[in-house]
Formats: sequence, C-alpha cells, structure tokens
Amino acid sequence: MEGEEEEILEPVSPSAQYLKSSTLSLTILGVLETEFPVDDSMTMPLLKNVFLPINPRFSSIMVTEKKGVKKWKKVEVNLKDHVNVPTFPNDMSTEYYDQCFTDYLSKIAMEELPLNRPLWEIHIIKYPTENAAGNVVFKLHHSLGDGYSLMGALLSCLQRLDDPSLPLTFPSRQSNGESNNSGGNGLFLRRAPRFLKGLVNTACDFGWALLKSSLVKDDKSPIRSGGDGVEFRPVVTITTAVDLDQIKMIKSRLKVTINDVITGIITLGTRLYMQKTSEESGTAKSTALVLLNTRAVGGYKSLDEMIKPGSEMLWGNRFAFLQCPIPKLTAHDLQNPLGFVRKAHRTIKRQRNSAAVLLTGQLLNLIRKIRGPEVKKSSCMFMEQATARYIHGTLKNTSMAISNLIGPVEKMALDNQPIKGLYFVVAGPPQSVSVTMISYVGKLRIAMTMEKGFMDPNKFKSCIEYAFEIISKAALQSPPTTKP
Repeated sequence: MEGEEEEILEPVSPSAQYLKSSTLSLTILGVLETEFPVDDSMTMPLLKNVFLPINPRFSSIMVTEKKGVKKWKKVEVNLKDHVNVPTFPNDMSTEYYDQCFTDYLSKIAMEELPLNRPLWEIHIIKYPTENAAGNVVFKLHHSLGDGYSLMGALLSCLQRLDDPSLPLTFPSRQSNGESNNSGGNGLFLRRAPRFLKGLVNTACDFGWALLKSSLVKDDKSPIRSGGDGVEFRPVVTITTAVDLDQIKMIKSRLKVTINDVITGIITLGTRLYMQKTSEESGTAKSTALVLLNTRAVGGYKSLDEMIKPGSEMLWGNRFAFLQCPIPKLTAHDLQNPLGFVRKAHRTIKRQRNSAAVLLTGQLLNLIRKIRGPEVKKSSCMFMEQATARYIHGTLKNTSMAISNLIGPVEKMALDNQPIKGLYFVVAGPPQSVSVTMISYVGKLRIAMTMEKGFMDPNKFKSCIEYAFEIISKAALQSPPTTKP
C-alpha cells in the first residue's frame, strides 16, 4: 500500500459482511491452465490497465466505522504485494511439479488474505504439471463478489483465441419446462393446486433450513468428519473432466436441467465413495447444498452492466443454497442409476418453486436490521456474527456443497497465451468436501476439494467418474422421457 486516499465507497453489502467475519471467511481460487509456459512480462500492465479498473473493490479495503458499519475504502494499490511467483527445484519430473502445485494450492487456500490491502492475489506457477505447461491462480475473497461476478471479472481479462475482436459466447440454458402460453380460467385452475402445494413446501423448507442451521446435523460419515474447526484443516484438490455433450444428452433424454444431471452424478458418486469406504455409511443421513445463482441468467453480463445502479444483474453475492438429501444407495439404484438424477430433479424443482430461499434471505436481513441504526459497535458486530453463524451452521451441519458455473464455448487467451483449461475452488467452508464445476470448450471440469488426510481424493474422483459413466450408459439405453 503506497498511501491511502480518503475516498469512501458504498457500504459493504450484508452478504459481503457475512462472508468476511471472524465466524466465516470464504475465498475463491480460479485456476487458468496455460498451453505453453507462462510469460509474465506483461503482468503488471495487465493488472493496472485491465484488472483494477474492472471494479472499485479491487482497489479498496474493508474498514469499520465507529458504529460498526463496514465500508469499502479506496486505497492506492502496490501491485507487487499482490503478485506471487513461487520457486521450486529445477529439472524435476512432471509428477514432482504436479505434487508441488497441489501442495501450493492447498497452502494458499488455507492462508487468510491480509486485511490491510485489497482482498485479492495472483499466483503464477511456471512449472509444468500433468494438465498444463503453467498455471495462473486468481485468489479473490468471496466478499468481493460471488462466482458469477468474479468469473465475469476474470473473463473480461481474457480474449477469444481465434479472434480477440469477437466476444466470448456461452452455452444456452434452455429449459425443458412446460409452456405457459394458455390463459384464462383453465390456467388458474391448473395453477391453484400448485400454489397451495408451494405454500406447504415453503413452510416445510423454511422450517427445515432453520433446524439445519442449528439443531439437526448430518451423520458423521466418510465425507463428513463433523469436527470443530474443519475449515482450518489442510485441503487437497483433484480434478477431472467429462464431456458436456454427454451431459446434454442425459438432460434431453430425461427432460431435466443441466443442474439436475450434475447433481445426480455428484450425489451418486459421493454415495458410492461412502459405501466403498464404509459399508455402514450407505444409509447415513447426508445432505448436499446445491448453490443457486438467484440472478437466473444464461450468460455473463458486461462489467459495466453489473456495476450500474439498478441493474437486474448486479455485481455482488446473489446466491442461495438448496438442500438436497443424498439418496441412500441400494442394489436397485445401481441397476437404475438414473433414479439419482430424477430425485435431484424433483428436490431442486420443488425447492425452487417454494419461497423458502426468499424467506431465508429476508431472515438474514431481519437479523441484521433488528440492531437499529443507533446501536453500539459491539451490538452491531454481535448481530453480524449472528448472521454469519447462521450460514456457518448451515454449512457445518451438512455434508458437502455443489456449485457450477457456465464457461465460454471458445478457447480463450490471456495476453495471447492460450488457456488450455480452467477450474475454480472455494476455500474456507466448514465442510470436509466441496465440488465445483465450470464448462469450457465442450468439457465440464469438476474440481473436488476435500479435507486432507480424512478423504481419499483418488478414490473419490474414480467414484464420480464411474457415476458419470453408468448414468450416461443408462440414459443412452433408456427411451426418451415424454413428459417433464
């Protein structure tokens, strides 16, 4: 930091405060895999002229005023403080550097970002791994924005490899839902039972969410150690990739969404891992939190649109968790693995059609507002911590989190350096495993981050791959679903 300015930006949003507190602190790591060795000669000009202007928060620190209100304060950024280029021993094997990178990623995932400078870093790894000639890791605190916002920011630093003058394009997200073209009394009669059912679902889901954040816990299992402080334990990340066309084929055959297919594959693979590790865990009560982007858009808006006041696709943290029980695994399920996708579809559809997500968001805001505008700083911080504890409890009492983002169809380049692959991970949740996914050039990249020493990453990866294989095979052999 080279001298601070006195400009005070907008107050820190409630969700940003929850995600950066003494109770809960989440960080997003975006990994770009380069096709050729990384040339970092233009790093500083790119950061200064492209990255920093994306959003004022990249040049701001979080400060607390006298009454406990947090705001973003503009400062001068010393870019050298934010760029890290680790050194490993020379002339070693790819396998050696692969392990070095895995350990390094684990190390920076566990390290807190310094509070006296803007909450981001870039790590440039110039050594070849199994998947890439080099890696560039963007580490950004979740309080700066959610995956949608930060991915939009990251993509604004990249160009299409084939033609930099053209914009990146993204897969369509067409729904297989029913048409709502008809109207009149017939439409009302059809919707009335659905409305009543939605009220019941809302009450059940909202009540269950409250219990899950405080009293009701998942069973301890091979994917949930259940101990205090799991978020501070070392993690390990392993990745795999599946064909996006296969995912779309399953979606089309079953008349479900991409999210349903992904959730079905991950929950089946997870239950397979649990049962292979301990047969008794096949019936353990386990829940996956499926991350929902509440913007419900099909692609990334421009950064100008996201930071524009009143925008429908505002920058920030705009997400919610859907609680999806991981189905128990029986011999029948192995013969009919599509059941996991159908169960995921029913659960997610029911929760999306209830107002529990909205009510939970209103509850968090209410907890924060109860303190009133004139409370003391200690009371203000207490209510902030209470809200963070609610989110922390929801994460801790469940077994895993699943989130996915859509990525570009075309191959990208960073300063004319081709990007071979990309993935992202979330560090800091109080869970033993999380699964994050992003599509890129016809592939879905799956990153699995888990508690080191507690879970077997290679076994978990093989179970996910096997789940994808048997679900794909079953979808090909099954007649297409005629009714959503």
